[in-house]
Formats: sequence, structure tokens, C-alpha cells
Amino acid sequence: MKKILIIEDDINIAKMIKRAVEMKKYTAHIEYSGNKGLELINSNEFDLILLDVMLPELDGFKIISKRTSKTPIIFITAKQDVADKIKGLKLGADDYIVKPFEIMELLARIEVVLRRYNNLEEILTYENIYVNTNEHVCKYNNNDCYLTPKEFDLLVFFLNHPDVIITRKQLLSSVWGFNFEGETRTVDTHIQQLRKKLDLKDKLVTVPKYGYRLNMSVHNEE
Repeated sequence: MKKILIIEDDINIAKMIKRAVEMKKYTAHIEYSGNKGLELINSNEFDLILLDVMLPELDGFKIISKRTSKTPIIFITAKQDVADKIKGLKLGADDYIVKPFEIMELLARIEVVLRRYNNLEEILTYENIYVNTNEHVCKYNNNDCYLTPKEFDLLVFFLNHPDVIITRKQLLSSVWGFNFEGETRTVDTHIQQLRKKLDLKDKLVTVPKYGYRLNMSVHNEE
């Protein structure tokens, strides 16, 4: 079971994040201060760090500058300036998510980072589709199916959120990331490719005025 350290001084936000990651079967520990948080980061006992920037005693930027551990870090902060995002990434953060955020987006970012470090091995199946997220393998009818990196991430996102209506904005934020500057048509194009490659025309459906849903059961659209 993967262990996640949450360093966040807002008690309500910290507990909300903890509940969310525990729903995904991760183990979560909360630390509210910067100094203690740095000690725990350097203990190498965790698989991922969720790190707030504005912390008492020692802020997130100073923490990441002083760390000796190579544990991946996702910054969680209210600071929306592009300069702050760039600073965090240059200091070694693996991702940067801005408050307020949707839990679905945070969980998707966590999964992406854990896969990047081979810390998350997950087998996903859907009808005749088989996906190994660690090896980045997709098979359809027992045959290898080539997907671009973003098509693969998009498929994994839907497989992890079956029967949930996902907006284009949520997909752009969760799959493409905060720095994506393209248009929502990018999502539509990738959806079309997934439908074509994996025969998902009647399964990965468009929900008018909302977005998309991967059906695990039969739905009647109005």
C-alpha cells in the first residue's frame, strides 16, 4: 500500500485530502508544520508528498530546497502566479495544483506521478480491454494496441472513473495539466481516437452540454 505524506497547515483541507486518498486505498499521514514536514520527507518513508507552499516555520519552497530525499512532490497551493508555478517545478516538484481544486483532479495527478516513478502498478480491465499502467501497455482482444501517451492517460482516467460524467475542463486539467494552453477540441480529438482504436463508440459516450462518460452499464440518454 502506497504511503502519502500530506503537509498542509489548514486542518480542514488536510483532512479532506486524507479522506480522499484513503478512498483510493493509499495510507495517508498529515503534518501541519514545515520543520516537521521536512524531517518526514527526508525519512524516505513515503511514496509521495503533497506539499502546501504557505506553511508556518518553513514554507514549501524552502522545504523542497532543503530536502535530501528523492520522493516525488506535488505542490498544493493557493498561489496562482505562473512565476510561482515555474519556481516550484524548477526546484524539483513533479506537479503543481492550485486551490481550490477538485478531488478527482488531485487523485488523477497522484496516479500520474506514482506511475511515473513506477510506484503504482495497476491492472485495469474493461470488456476486451486490458491496461497495465506500470508497463504502459494496452491490449484489445489480446492484441497490442498503440496509444499515444495522452490517449493512454485519458483511457486510464476514464477506467478509474466509470459511469461518471467528466467535463472537458476536468479532462484538460487532470490529463493535460495546469499549463495546457490548447483548446477543448483537443479532448474531442483524443476521445475520437480512443473510440476508433478500442471500439468504444457506444461505450465512451458524449453527454450533451456536460462532457463524456465511460459506461459500465446501459444508460438511456435524454
